[in-house]
Amino acid sequence: MVTIKEVAKHAGVSVATVSRALNKNGYVSDEARKKVEAAIRELEYYPNEVARSLFQKTSKMIGLLLPDISNPYFPLLMKGIEESARENGYSVILGNVEEGSELGEDYMTLFAQQNVAGVLSAVEGTLSHGSSMPIVMLDRVLEEDDFAVYTNDVKGGKLAAQAVLDRDPGNVLIIAGPKSVPGAIDRLIGILSVLNPSDVTYQIYETTSYTIEEAEETARNIFIKYKKIDSVIASNDLFALAVMKEAQQKGLRIPDDIQVIGYDDIPFSQLIYPGLTTISQPAFKLGYQAADLLVSRIRKNKIEEKRIKLDPKLVIRDSLREKMESEDG
Repeated sequence: MVTIKEVAKHAGVSVATVSRALNKNGYVSDEARKKVEAAIRELEYYPNEVARSLFQKTSKMIGLLLPDISNPYFPLLMKGIEESARENGYSVILGNVEEGSELGEDYMTLFAQQNVAGVLSAVEGTLSHGSSMPIVMLDRVLEEDDFAVYTNDVKGGKLAAQAVLDRDPGNVLIIAGPKSVPGAIDRLIGILSVLNPSDVTYQIYETTSYTIEEAEETARNIFIKYKKIDSVIASNDLFALAVMKEAQQKGLRIPDDIQVIGYDDIPFSQLIYPGLTTISQPAFKLGYQAADLLVSRIRKNKIEEKRIKLDPKLVIRDSLREKMESEDG
């Protein structure tokens, strides 16, 4: 393996100059920088990141905690994170915590051992580990989280409920997300703020996780428990898709017999037929801005906005009925 000393000798500069050029820290003349870059290319030198992190007590790596990588929403989030991290010279280490597990603490210990520069987390309770590493929460955010990027889920819930209310809602079933997820609570608050002032009849079915397995079980259960369902407002797209599959297997027509709206706008939502109407979260943007915010914390830059709230939007496809004409229209 080529060493930094060999690069310095080949370039005809000091080891300190090579170090400053690599770390982009301190003054290096344009001429010296070009010599160093040429030597690196010619010798095919790759910095020893492990040694560097041990020496500097930090690394060019960011830890990422996600609750369930099998949920198609989170890879969209991760794509934005990785692009921002790469642009800033960082790599990402993924920790898949799995819904309801205690793996978060193990991953935080691992991140500390790897001298990661900071942590991005969509796992509730991460800050309770008392880590000294810079942390930015994303997606699943509590009021007390100082640095966070998340979606305005109250607004998202309102958009979903109003879309159903405008389209011959009949008997509405709300599939509410887990109470342990802050965004799920906000979505339900938004939904109820629209439905309660109306004369619509609705029921609430509570779930305990966002897993595919529970989505399928929920879809089976609701058609046993409830005799007549005309509209379903699902807590995420996985549950909405599971309901649509179960409904079609029972011979129900979508949206004529039952209409469904989801939340997230995962890629599968537009690939199925009928296409799923949903509330689109800006997942890529959310991940990108969260990584940017973390890098600003790592570099101790001045931060104007510590908590960033992004707006969702309604995406109309085929799983909702035609909008009803207003009485005055």
